[in-house]
Formats: sequence, C-alpha cells, structure tokens
Amino acid sequence: MNGSSRYEVNWSEIDQYRTVILLGGGAVLLLILLYTGIYTVQAESQGVVLRFGKFIDIAEPGLRFKIPFGVDQVSIVPVRRQLKQEFGFATIEGSTNPTQFSTEQKFERSIVTGDLNSATVEWVVQYRVRDAELYLFKVRDPGLTLRDLSESVMRTVVGDRTVDEVITIGRQEIEGEALANLQSKVDSYELGLSIDQVQLKNVNPPLPVQASFNEVNQSQQEREQMVNIANGEYNKEVPKARGEAEQKVQAAEGYAIKRINEAEGDVARFNAVFTEFLKAPAVTKQRIYVETMKEVLPKLGRKIIIDEDASQILPLLQLSTDAAGSLR
Repeated sequence: MNGSSRYEVNWSEIDQYRTVILLGGGAVLLLILLYTGIYTVQAESQGVVLRFGKFIDIAEPGLRFKIPFGVDQVSIVPVRRQLKQEFGFATIEGSTNPTQFSTEQKFERSIVTGDLNSATVEWVVQYRVRDAELYLFKVRDPGLTLRDLSESVMRTVVGDRTVDEVITIGRQEIEGEALANLQSKVDSYELGLSIDQVQLKNVNPPLPVQASFNEVNQSQQEREQMVNIANGEYNKEVPKARGEAEQKVQAAEGYAIKRINEAEGDVARFNAVFTEFLKAPAVTKQRIYVETMKEVLPKLGRKIIIDEDASQILPLLQLSTDAAGSLR
C-alpha cells in the first residue's frame, strides 16, 4: 500500500494545469484573432480588401475589421498623398516610393532634339493614385510602367523641338504638352493614376558644348539688355518731346488768339472812330490832330515855334553859360 500511494494521481493539480493551458490558448487565440482581424487605414490612404484573393471592397480611413486567419487580406494604397518620380537625378533621402528614382539616370536624361542635337534633360512627374483597384490589379507594376511612359512621352515631346527651344523659350510648352500626353497614355493603360504636374528641372546642352552655349546665351542676354535700355530711353524721350511740342503748339495757338483779339479790337475801335468822324468830320479831325500832336511833341525835345513874321529868335532863347564860359 505504501508503495502504490506514491503513484496516486493528483487530479486537482491536473485540473489546474488544464485550466491554465485553456486560458493561455484562449488568450493566444484572441490575440491572433485581433492581430489578423483588426487593421487601421491611415488618413491619406485607402484599404483594398481581398477575400481569398478576390476584390471585395474599398476601406476608408479609420479602424477596420476583416475576417481573420488570412481569409481577408488588405492592401493599403496612399490615394491622398502626392507621389513623384525623378528622371535624370535622384533625391534618395526620405524617399518612400520605390519607383521614385532609377539607377539609369545617365541614360534617362540624354535626349535627342528635333534638330539632331543632344540635350541633358532632368524632370519630375508628380502624380496621385486615383483608383486603388486599377492601380493594384490592372497592370503588374504600375510604378515602373509610369516611368517607362514618362520617359517615352518626354523623348517624343523634346524630339519635336530644337535644342534652343528645349533649353530656353520652350520649357513651359514642353511641360504642358508632356502632361497632357502622359495623362492620355495613363488613362489608356488604366493605371488608375492622375498626373498632377510634369516639371522640367535642369536642362543643359551636352558637356563638350556647354561653354559655347553659355557664351551664346550671355550674348543674347546682353542684346536683350541693350534693347531694353534703348526702349527705356525711347519711352523717356519721346513723351518728353511730344509734351514740349504740345506745349509749343498750345503757346502758338494762344498767341494767335491774342493777335486775332487785338486785331478785332483795333478794327472795332477804328470803326467807332470812323463812325464819329462821319457825324462831325471837322471836329473829329481837330481832335485827332490835337491828340496826335500831344503824343508827338513831347518826343521832340525843346522846340520853339514862331510864325513866319518873326525876324529873330534870340530874345526867346534862355541862353546861359556853363563853368567853362561856353554857351548852351
């Protein structure tokens, strides 16, 4: 009896272990359920829900629940965030887009222009995911497809223009045309993307001819500067000359009006005198004679007027001598 008692089973301890195991298994199962059944969609994204690999629904931002244990799978797509791709250069720091840059930058930026010259063109394509379902399932790799389309469109647009247009005056037109063509191709491929902007960055001639091209550009800028200076002088002098001419014309017109008014006044005064003369010719003649002599005689100096019967005038002269004894 003593020997067999050592092998008696303690059923109470077994029950305790069983309870612990069941509780632990339940907790693990609950954790697995929560881990595989609850997910969060960020504010700038959408969740594409798949059930056994088949598209089911689009999940908006927030805390969401799905069928756990791998039955439902969710792919998060940043539909409200602007993405970009860089061509001919790379800004690696902070990049979360695997297709943002390429290792073939040297070949991307070398483009032949319409006049059979070569130019190094760097540009950026900014885009957004418009349709998450198309973006994930229509094309195998939409990011790389967009890079290929962007490079094809840019080579086509640049190839229709001269190197001078590409480097100087045609940049804005190239950006607009490339944007329209790229969006058209993206829609035809059903990539589910919206192209926001195509922006040219550094556009330069090939390195061997870059110095000569810079000299040409500098000469053109100096010519433009001289033309602007000449136009400025023209705009300053011509209005000034026109103002002076207008001033002289107005002064001449004023003088003409003055002379006309004076002439008209003289004519009116003469007509008035002539009218009075016709009324009394003798009196008018005498008055005019007296007025005329009144104006003329003071201008003649000292004069002695005698009649024709006077024999001598010495008594009439007030002769005096100066200090030297001479008559005056």
